[in-house]
Amino acid sequence: MAKSAIQKIAMNPSENIGYDKLVLSQENVRRVKDGVTIEQLAEDIGRRKLLQSLNVRPVLDADGDETGTYEVPAGGRRYLALGILVRQKRLAKNEPIPCIVNRSGTTSAEEDSLAENVHRENLHPLDQFRAFKALSDQGLDVEEIAARFFVSAATVKQRLRLASVSPKLLELYEKNEFRLEQIMAFSISDDHARQEQVWERITNNLNMQEPYYIRRLLTETTVRADDRRAVYVGAEAYESAGGIILRDLFEQDSGGWFQDAALLEQLVFDRLKLDAETIRADGWKWVEAAISFPYGHSSGMRRVYAEPAELSAEEIARHDAAKAEFDVLHAKYDEMEDDDQEIEDKLDQLGAELDAFSDRPQVYDPAQKAIAGAFVTLGANGRLQIDAGFVRSEDEPRVETGDDDEEAEVEDRNPSRSDDDRANGVVVNGRSMSGGSDAAEEPEEEGIKPLPERLVFDLTAQKTLALRNALASEVDIAFVTVLHVLVLQVFYRYAKDSCLEISLTNNSFGQVQGLAETPWAKEIADRHEAWDRDMPDSNNLWEFLLGLDEASRKALFAHCASLSLNAVVEPWNRRPGALAHADALAATLDFDMVEAGWSPTVDNYLGRVTKARIVQAVREARGEDSAQLIDHMKKDLMAREAERLLKGSNWLPEPLRRDGDDAGADAGESVTDDVTDDTAPDGDAAELPAFLADDTGTSSDESTSSADEAADNLQAAE
Repeated sequence: MAKSAIQKIAMNPSENIGYDKLVLSQENVRRVKDGVTIEQLAEDIGRRKLLQSLNVRPVLDADGDETGTYEVPAGGRRYLALGILVRQKRLAKNEPIPCIVNRSGTTSAEEDSLAENVHRENLHPLDQFRAFKALSDQGLDVEEIAARFFVSAATVKQRLRLASVSPKLLELYEKNEFRLEQIMAFSISDDHARQEQVWERITNNLNMQEPYYIRRLLTETTVRADDRRAVYVGAEAYESAGGIILRDLFEQDSGGWFQDAALLEQLVFDRLKLDAETIRADGWKWVEAAISFPYGHSSGMRRVYAEPAELSAEEIARHDAAKAEFDVLHAKYDEMEDDDQEIEDKLDQLGAELDAFSDRPQVYDPAQKAIAGAFVTLGANGRLQIDAGFVRSEDEPRVETGDDDEEAEVEDRNPSRSDDDRANGVVVNGRSMSGGSDAAEEPEEEGIKPLPERLVFDLTAQKTLALRNALASEVDIAFVTVLHVLVLQVFYRYAKDSCLEISLTNNSFGQVQGLAETPWAKEIADRHEAWDRDMPDSNNLWEFLLGLDEASRKALFAHCASLSLNAVVEPWNRRPGALAHADALAATLDFDMVEAGWSPTVDNYLGRVTKARIVQAVREARGEDSAQLIDHMKKDLMAREAERLLKGSNWLPEPLRRDGDDAGADAGESVTDDVTDDTAPDGDAAELPAFLADDTGTSSDESTSSADEAADNLQAAE
């Protein structure tokens, strides 16, 4: 039996039809504008002519005969773009237009229009990347490519950057083995070997394949451009020295990443050295420079401060004249019933002039600079920070007493003084330690001798007890007396000018990294410096304290007393009573570390404990469900995710809790008493990042929707 013949398909004929014979079909299914605009499409047709014919159907009359006019059901946007060119007189009205004429009638106009749009396959992003790269290789610059395809120059740069990803990874992307967002993340580095190394590291762990984590791995040995070291050196100087800056063209990167951390550190040290030499040339005895100093690095040093520059005789005369004129005008203006703009302007001018006298530059005494030094470091904003005026104990001026010559002179005048007298310290720096005066050291002609040391001791002991009794009855004076000794020890380290035997210990805890950057340390330092500026010479301190008002004295007392507080737990220094008192004091003050501003971060806690501790913290603060979301991660990723999860939870580790507090006792609205280890607060899971939320049941279709949307946006011009 013979096979039936396969019916051959006959294509619709192609004809050139004048534009004035074409009309837009009302059956065209496209109603919503999308993608390239009609105007941009017209420009593209004007440059490269039509790349695709119009699909048309003849318009029939009532008898079914062709009228010579054709409707356009598929290709309506091209038809409208041609109309723009006709109106611009860049195209003749009767210009022949390539058309595919459908006379078969086997399909409707709506079906043809729908088929043309539905069956269209968007250009794969990788093909677009490679096409832009080919155009670039042909000599077109970024701006020209952007103009031809009606995209921004930044978009072209992004596509070209993606085309520079390792060919091995592009091949995997072409096979749909990972997403567009991942390719974007890999493009942050030009190092193909490093890109492939990172991919090998994360290939078997879905959680580590998130774009943010890929970026982190590619930049883990780099320094962010907003780091104080990078800001201090500057991108231009770093690149001039051969450094490379990694940039992310797809997300905000705050200036990128400085790839060579060692080079950046060297540039920082070189510039710090030059800046320190410049500062020392200004007259300081010494200058120490470092990226940062530990907290309490200036402990034990006296500090001197700059004072406003002295006014010259001419400046004083000008100040007095301006002040007198201001006072006269001000009095006159107060008596006037109506405003006078001329007088107001003059008062403003004189006021600004007087302010300039008050705000004149502050300068250091050259004699003080000769014995003092400065610490030079980098502030958090990357600017040079100079803390000057610190005097080391060995640089404190010494009073020249000529001890050797004086003792020789005393020996000549008093040969009967024994070696025992010198050994007992009867005379030190020309002062008698036994209560006698310098004159009493020489034999009196009348034969009067110094009082016996035992008698002096007995008498002064009686004086001491009497003075103690008197001081006990004067509470205000007792307060000032204790304040006096505290101030001496806090601000005048080596002064011994108090009769009270009270010792204040101030541990600076300089070994704790980052302590100086905490808000508490900065507030203490600012308060201390403000008081330090007001301090007189130690000889005048007593009168200064008596002259303070009660509120100021109490504030100064609290500041000095607070510096001796020590609630640090040290294994070699067991003092349970002191630690219990610290907790009692905290309770009395209603003090809480959360309210003080502490929260767990990778640096201050999570990165310094075991994975079990991290999971425990999340479990206590957020519940078992949240803990299970991170318990399979590697430690570095686990710590960072835990920091995000714990933010706002008010969770504290054991050493920072008060006695009787539970893990979540202060958790506020984030954690309640009803939350057990097996439950998580409502809404927490919804706040998780997408890759964590997927673990709780998000469908695979939903998880890839963002990638599909990104690909849809990478369409070339039609």
